[in-house]
Amino acid sequence: MGNNMKIKIVIFCRVSSREQEVDGYSLPAQEKLLNEYALKQGYNPKEIKLFSISESASGKKQRNFFLNMLSYVKEHKIEILLCEKVDRLTRNLRDATDMNDWLNENPNHQIHFVKENVVLSRDSKSNEKFIWNIKVSVAQYYIDNLSEEVKKGQKEKLAQGWLPTTPPVGYITTGDKGHKIHVIDEEKAPLAIKMFEYYASGNYSVKQLTAKMAKEGLRNRHGHKIVMSRIHELLQNPFYIGKNRWNGIITQGEHECLIDKDLFERVQRRLKGKGGPVYSKHFFLFNKLIKCGECSGTITWEIHKNIIYGHCHHFKACSQSTWAKEFDIEIELAQVLEELEVKNKRIQTWIHKALKEGHEDESHYYSTAVNELTKQHEVVKTRLDRLYDDKVDGKISQEFYDAKFRKYTDEREGILEELGKHANADTKYLEKTITFYELSQSAKERYLYTKGIEEKRVMLNDIFKSLTFRDGKLYFEFTPVFTILKKLADISNRDKTIADVEPVLLNFEQRGIIDLKTQTETLQLVCPDLLRD
Repeated sequence: MGNNMKIKIVIFCRVSSREQEVDGYSLPAQEKLLNEYALKQGYNPKEIKLFSISESASGKKQRNFFLNMLSYVKEHKIEILLCEKVDRLTRNLRDATDMNDWLNENPNHQIHFVKENVVLSRDSKSNEKFIWNIKVSVAQYYIDNLSEEVKKGQKEKLAQGWLPTTPPVGYITTGDKGHKIHVIDEEKAPLAIKMFEYYASGNYSVKQLTAKMAKEGLRNRHGHKIVMSRIHELLQNPFYIGKNRWNGIITQGEHECLIDKDLFERVQRRLKGKGGPVYSKHFFLFNKLIKCGECSGTITWEIHKNIIYGHCHHFKACSQSTWAKEFDIEIELAQVLEELEVKNKRIQTWIHKALKEGHEDESHYYSTAVNELTKQHEVVKTRLDRLYDDKVDGKISQEFYDAKFRKYTDEREGILEELGKHANADTKYLEKTITFYELSQSAKERYLYTKGIEEKRVMLNDIFKSLTFRDGKLYFEFTPVFTILKKLADISNRDKTIADVEPVLLNFEQRGIIDLKTQTETLQLVCPDLLRD
């Protein structure tokens, strides 16, 4: 007994699943059992080294943990290793080989499997070694079978349209075990959408976007800031447009889209380009926004005596030599933005009501289209379900299944894409239209009183399709929406016939019987072009 007091031993504990925690195989239970065994054998508690790993560790981490334990045993010349059972020590032949090598190095090396009442050493009997090898093989079989079942479950989950892992930020997982689905996280979804919109604007590199999103409060599910590499991954994740990517293969998902396909593709084009904007010491307002009207090159901006100038630097390909002041360009743009404003307050009210009426018509159209597409989707989904059942029952060959599966999947993706377009158009039509209209009515003031360069650049990108500078003059082209709004402002501000209808409408308003249809029809009689677009 006295000799045993000097022997150093190692206790090794491992739990590999939550079920084992519940069933009484928890780490504290193992540690208690092995410590009590060590004391009964007369070992000194102060000379016991504990190695314990929980179920949360990955397979790779558990393997590294085992190797660290083995290195410690060899380095400190430990002779006794205590473990609860064989499958707590190792579950693969590779680890078993390492333990066999360690046992054969020294006749004093021993492994005590306490619950199984087995002590293994180099001099153990052949039947004990045979049982050890059988138990290792059984443990290996358990791991292989478990992996096979997991992969089968993942494949089935994907076939049902659900991603078999945690969804990206902007979504949360809900439901019971075996029936978990992914739904939009109402708290983080707006920030995830902003992340895509900011990057698509062209005003941010991935590094700057990471800082921007951290400042606005975007966090992962653990509450930590999202690092740049993860932001880069999220921007490429097709999950946001309703698709699942698993092991490099993309399939259609059943979850709701968070962003539209157009925005996602714009982001992908930027990511695959030459990179995000490169910011020097000075970040100029019109950097990369204005092109040369002769050679189409980008206007370069510089500071001289605290004044910002822009010019074309393509000397060999361009004859433009005129320089523009940033201040003068801003004044000219402010005048252009002022021309978007509808001066007549009464017409402003009509336009708001006409937009709402237009939304009712649009909503009815989209509702009808969505109902029809939904019916088509259900038909295709039923066909896929029957196809899968026929394959499981052995009624069809794998080749026939693969061919039909591709056909039905393509049909389904096309229907879901159309559904996404209609859903987006229906839900965002009024919001976007009124937002752009309100922007047009206060564009000059918003632009002049906005201090942030980034906010001004976003506004300019929304309003102007292109800006060019040639022979000392600024030329511009509005985006499609603002082209219509400019036409509307021109008609309402210049057409004298509108003044003739005001007394009539005023009388109607005094009687309190004017309605939306009356307003729209009367306005169209006076100026048919005003609301046509």
